[in-house]
Amino acid sequence: MTKTFFGALLIFAFVLGGCAKRPNLYTSDEIMQEFDPAYLDFGYLSARGRVVIEEANGKITRGTINLRAKKDSIIWFSITPGLGLEAFRGVITKEKIRVKDRLNGEDINMSFVEIEDRFDLRLSLELLQNVIYANVPHEFSYRDRLIRVGQYFELTQARDGIRYHSRVSTLHGKVQELSSTSMSDRGGLLANYPVFEDLEGQPFPNKMLLKLSYNSPEGVQAAIVNLEMIKVEFSPTSLNFPFQF
Repeated sequence: MTKTFFGALLIFAFVLGGCAKRPNLYTSDEIMQEFDPAYLDFGYLSARGRVVIEEANGKITRGTINLRAKKDSIIWFSITPGLGLEAFRGVITKEKIRVKDRLNGEDINMSFVEIEDRFDLRLSLELLQNVIYANVPHEFSYRDRLIRVGQYFELTQARDGIRYHSRVSTLHGKVQELSSTSMSDRGGLLANYPVFEDLEGQPFPNKMLLKLSYNSPEGVQAAIVNLEMIKVEFSPTSLNFPFQF
């Protein structure tokens, strides 16, 4: 399960069909005026929810997930299965990803430089937190492709060998569907955010469906992760992020 969860942090995507509509093309100036993506603004955040992970071998794990974060600094998580004992604890910082696997003993301690060397994927804390909060993956620029189709903006971005396609709601400016694929055919992940809640005046994705495909020594692997956040709060004071191997 550690490899599956780690893989889900590496690259996100979800492909859904929609009704065919004639797209409205915008010039660059019109895009900047019409397109207003929403980014979650906070200092500290804590959340609690349910997680279901279906691994490539068919194994299904259900549990409780606790999440804490400091914006642009750290993401901390803990997963506890039904037995009540913590199975996984991890932290993501600007430099690296660390995961303590108490079930299988397959701990992870890799810098983003090491991840790029091993998986040919250039990741960052900023990118991962954007995916978790249903933000647009990368800051919008004129080199990106943007059209409007009905109640959505369709945004295509290419960065560091990865192509991202985001379907952004015109109602609240958050990503509702995201597909991300490696241009070197090293995998992809599908992400869908079906439900948003109001969090102190900001939209927050309290349900997420993530479908992952990635290459491994055993061949192409696939896994599905369902997340449902039950309680999400902004914290006016600093939080602790305990972790040790």
